[in-house]
Amino acid sequence: MAKNDNSSLGRAKKQKKDEFYTRLEDIERELAHYKEHFRGKTVLCNCDDPRVSNFFHYFSYQFERLGLKRLITTCYKNQERDLFSQNASERAIWLEYTGDKNGNRIPDPAEIGIRYLKGDGDFRSEECIELLKQADIVVTNPPFSLFREYVAQLVKYDKKFLIIGNVNAVKYKEIFPLIQANKLWMGVSIHSGDREFGVPDDYPLYAASYRVDENGKKYIRVKGVRWFTNLDYLSRHDEMILWKEYTPEEYPTYLNYDAIEVSKTSEIPKDYDGKMGVPITFLDKYNPDQFEIVGMSLELADMKPIRERLGRNDGGPTFYIERGGKLLRLYDRIVIRRRK
Repeated sequence: MAKNDNSSLGRAKKQKKDEFYTRLEDIERELAHYKEHFRGKTVLCNCDDPRVSNFFHYFSYQFERLGLKRLITTCYKNQERDLFSQNASERAIWLEYTGDKNGNRIPDPAEIGIRYLKGDGDFRSEECIELLKQADIVVTNPPFSLFREYVAQLVKYDKKFLIIGNVNAVKYKEIFPLIQANKLWMGVSIHSGDREFGVPDDYPLYAASYRVDENGKKYIRVKGVRWFTNLDYLSRHDEMILWKEYTPEEYPTYLNYDAIEVSKTSEIPKDYDGKMGVPITFLDKYNPDQFEIVGMSLELADMKPIRERLGRNDGGPTFYIERGGKLLRLYDRIVIRRRK
């Protein structure tokens, strides 16, 4: 069965019901671009129940091929109920895998060290931070409701990471400066559309886009999903081919900031060297060698002339253009300019 609703992510964030299980095929598609980063490294998946996590499945079965040193996975255990309700365990656990011991290239149960955590397995707890300190790279799908706090912790402990979040997170005041400073960027494999995630048995489906398979397993589709990382990859430095020529008629200047409006990333003019406002999805194609990020409309827009013209406040700061004698309020924009 399927229903269509774009609000599933918002509901999950509001209710803290954001235990989404990433599909193995999505993990495989993205991880294929980072193999050289993992040799000799300790990987931590610290928002995963290893009994159902496809991140644990991927890294344990690819352990030798990637040349990993160690794999650590932790499971959050809510003190009120089991978030991972398909399992009978009443305690948070962490697993450690250091590779195949019997030669069958399969992570057998006897080869996986299972340990119990004293607390609830929250990534912010002292014992989980100690495991974080031991890791070289963190790969997981963190709670969307705690994305800012999660990234802040990774930055504090200077970790390499590859994590899943919503594209609108680029607007967070804790996230955008990292993007602007070239310390965080979008991953390779997800640039549009939505993605399907597994959810716990007790997840309320409401009218969200969902399905239930023949085994009763629930899945929902979430729009605007992206990989966020600070692991470099080759195609990130591919130069965007620019083909359009600038004209003031096609690229109007904002009424409240000195930059031109470029409504589509594919239409960035090839012959304009000034500041340009582009959609946030520009980051899917962003090459830091080709463009400089100046800022965001949220911080750059001067709303005083707009308020004076309208005679009222008209929401949060953003850019405006004039079209047909009327003011047109635009969605959030990232301001860029070409590097010379």
